[in-house]
Amino acid sequence: MAYETIKFEVSDNIATITLNRPERLNAMPPQMADDISDALDHLGDARALLITGEGRAFCSGADLAAGAGGDVTGGQNAYKALTRSYNPTMVKLSKLPIPVVTAVNGPAAGVGCSLALASDFAIAGKSAYFLQAFVNIGLVPDGGASWMLARLVGKARATEMMLLGEKIGGDKAADWGLIYKCVEDDALMSEATALAQKLANGPTVAIGLMRQGLAAALESDYATALRIEAENQRVAGDSSDAREGAISFLQKRKAQFKGQ
Repeated sequence: MAYETIKFEVSDNIATITLNRPERLNAMPPQMADDISDALDHLGDARALLITGEGRAFCSGADLAAGAGGDVTGGQNAYKALTRSYNPTMVKLSKLPIPVVTAVNGPAAGVGCSLALASDFAIAGKSAYFLQAFVNIGLVPDGGASWMLARLVGKARATEMMLLGEKIGGDKAADWGLIYKCVEDDALMSEATALAQKLANGPTVAIGLMRQGLAAALESDYATALRIEAENQRVAGDSSDAREGAISFLQKRKAQFKGQ
């Protein structure tokens, strides 16, 4: 399927979305958010999703330039772009029934930072950095940053990122626990692809329930989290992969999960 702002393919049970405006450091106009959203509706038999950027950047943030596929300057225009394009895409991403890996090459700024960190596993190259740039232009964080940053690294570091607007390099991001790991630039895609393949070969039903259960637990009390776990266990326990897991355990062999 062809898009104007992204590349999209599904191969070997892995769906790959590549942000594809390298001449603009993959700055994201509303159309790119809409293209990503549409791609998420066409994952087919994919059992993992990999997101990266074309060229030397992951995503430099929302595109503030005129003619970028929708003006996001000005308070009302920004509000419309967020509520009509960016936010629905981020919510859709959070509710996927498959795991998400982001391979962060170069800058991930503004809404690009939010997209990079919305994955289950963010892997950054050593030249990558994460930037909450909003304070530098008199705006506030968006794309879910105010929700996710404090949950990832705590209030103090989230406040540092938001109020100081300074770059957080890949190594520092990994030390903080902001991302899964930082690797050499030339190893980034091989590491990210290998991880996506490992996840795609796993018990997809259970993995999907895990990522959704984690999100629910962040908003619930202990008793509610226990109830959600029990409900998810009932669904996972009835899956073909759970039966294969039990049989393979008894037969002392590696499970061959089919994602069902």
